[in-house]
Amino acid sequence: MNLQTIDYSIIIGFFILSLAIGIWVSKSSGKNTKEYFLSGRNMPWWLLGVSMVATTFAADTPGLVTELVRLDGVSGNWVWWAFLLTGMLTVVFYAKLWRKSGITTDLEFYELRYSGKVAGFLRGFRAIYLGVIFNIITMAGVCLAGAKIANILLGISQGETLLYSSIIVVIYSSLGGLKGVLITDFVQFIIAMVGSIWATIYILDLPEIGGLTNLLTHENVIGQLDLLPDFSNKEALITLFIIPIAVQWWSTWYPGAEPGGGGYIAQRMLAAKDEKNATWATLFFNFAHYALRPWPWILVGLASLVIFPNLTDLNTAFPDLAVDMQGHDVAYAAMMTYLPAGLLGIVLTSLIAAFMSTISTQLNWGSSYVVNDFYGRFINPEATERQKVVVGKISVVLLMLCAALFSFYLTSAKDVFDLLLQIGAGTGLLFILRWFWDRINPYSEIAAMAISFIIAMTFFIDKKAQLGLFDGLVGYEKLILGVVITTIGWVLVTLLTKPSDQKTLDLSLIHISEPTRPY
Repeated sequence: MNLQTIDYSIIIGFFILSLAIGIWVSKSSGKNTKEYFLSGRNMPWWLLGVSMVATTFAADTPGLVTELVRLDGVSGNWVWWAFLLTGMLTVVFYAKLWRKSGITTDLEFYELRYSGKVAGFLRGFRAIYLGVIFNIITMAGVCLAGAKIANILLGISQGETLLYSSIIVVIYSSLGGLKGVLITDFVQFIIAMVGSIWATIYILDLPEIGGLTNLLTHENVIGQLDLLPDFSNKEALITLFIIPIAVQWWSTWYPGAEPGGGGYIAQRMLAAKDEKNATWATLFFNFAHYALRPWPWILVGLASLVIFPNLTDLNTAFPDLAVDMQGHDVAYAAMMTYLPAGLLGIVLTSLIAAFMSTISTQLNWGSSYVVNDFYGRFINPEATERQKVVVGKISVVLLMLCAALFSFYLTSAKDVFDLLLQIGAGTGLLFILRWFWDRINPYSEIAAMAISFIIAMTFFIDKKAQLGLFDGLVGYEKLILGVVITTIGWVLVTLLTKPSDQKTLDLSLIHISEPTRPY
């Protein structure tokens, strides 16, 4: 596409604003790790809640929702809508507990909850497992989506896209710390929502679509509108509704929807002024994430079925798109090619903002694990606050580089979604119960992580290498198999090993039930 001067001006202006915010807060954020990773624990609920939503509004999210709608209709979104149950569990039970703990990262919880050297090992192991490995996979999916959008709308390669975007996001993420991320998230979320809603209104008014009423009665769309899957279609019912509602939400660890809270959601709860702000932030996030934000994408996904009824039409319309980047998830970007100058610049900026908000959060969160739970805990316990901040900035650069490189091995947003679900399959129940079941110990968590990761990588390698070992299993069967094997594995390990000593358990329970200490 040929962007006009106004489009470039909007995009460049956004980049300048993001960098300016990073530079503006850099002095305060660089003082110590509490400022760099938790913004001094003084953030209001509305800023934290918006940041949570902005982070989950990634460059791959519109593409994923569009792909789900094209393949399985509106009801296809139950594969992630079911995580609302997890989110509300966090709101009701876990938000206050996390904020009361007074820790810097959720991984510090391990040495409060568990005893012995193995508790420290678990903390360091999970710092690398989540902060590096899992984090890189998540960011790689976002990088892939950003590259697809840039290829269709700007005509630039995946390498060029990641080079330009990575430089900017790394600079303001490393300079501003969490406070810079939170402020830019707020700006980026407003831009992203304005762009997605405005673009949806314009697309619905296209002559090919003819308005919302015509869209909803179009022959290509009318069969895709049900909120619930067809109960007479056993395969769809099990895959899209029964498994997510009955199994997936409590059994699977997924970024942004962790059973019991965790990850960057926990980071924001820990940065709140108090327990009340932590709870309200999480409640707002769940409302905006599930009930407010996805509907523009769903409508665009339905509209794409009118203009690009099948995958062949998409591939024909964009013959220069690399074969390994083709898929239903590019339909969202394809629909954006119908936008006029000015609006196109706003939408492109909104998609760039979505990309940057997610990547900046993942970078800050991942580096907090590397610095606080690995480097500062095991490599250099005597490190000064300034040294830790420097290591945090270096880790931001390295994480971004690894994620960009790994994105070349992925193909679609749905593939990334399925891979992350499979890696977390079977671990979710453990994270819910560890607050209440005393017998759960570090060996339980290590077993859960190791088993689920091995199973997920086995399925992933089999698919990528086309070995055909598991061709007889469909997606939900692989997920259930992972949940069953992993859950049985960690429960057996729990029963066969000793729980943490009673003194540690008593102290940890006292610690999380104390009133919030002033900071």
